[in-house]
Amino acid sequence: MLDTKARKYFDNLFNKTAEILLSLKLKPNHITAAALLFGVFASLTYYFDNRVSALFLLWFSGYLDAVDGAMARKSKLISKKGTLLDICFDIIVELLFIVVFALRHENAIFALLCLTCSIVMSMTVFLTSGILIENNGKKSFRYQAGLMERTEGFIMFTAMILFSSVIKELSFLYAVLVLFTAFQRLTEAIKLLGD
Repeated sequence: MLDTKARKYFDNLFNKTAEILLSLKLKPNHITAAALLFGVFASLTYYFDNRVSALFLLWFSGYLDAVDGAMARKSKLISKKGTLLDICFDIIVELLFIVVFALRHENAIFALLCLTCSIVMSMTVFLTSGILIENNGKKSFRYQAGLMERTEGFIMFTAMILFSSVIKELSFLYAVLVLFTAFQRLTEAIKLLGD
């Protein structure tokens, strides 16, 4: 929801950063890879109980993930390969955090498993709809807005990092919100696809 509704307030910042990085001869896929690396380091720093670094690296990873798309649009380097890497690297970061949460909080393993299943379900609907429904937006594939988008996921991960004593409850809440989003997107897709 925030990726769709609040993006306009941050586009200027993303575009300025994109211009700087493009002037340094960097390509969007370089920044996509950097976002992955910062996300991986974020999960590792949480594993070693450095919450402040984990939060900074997680959000910086998310920032770069927004900038790579701005770079691709500005430089006309939007590609199927870039889209593939972007989506795969995003999910790698999310899954790494879930694995690290499970390693650090054994009491929450079942809740984290439920969260993983809900993410798989939501991504299945999201990607299948993206393939089947005609694209009419700025992105390289049909993007369906929903209650839980990447920013909301980062907010939930932030809560899980800061309030790890209730990580099990937060994981179940996150799973329910993601499933609701999957249902939202599925009903919209069914409507758009018709008979």
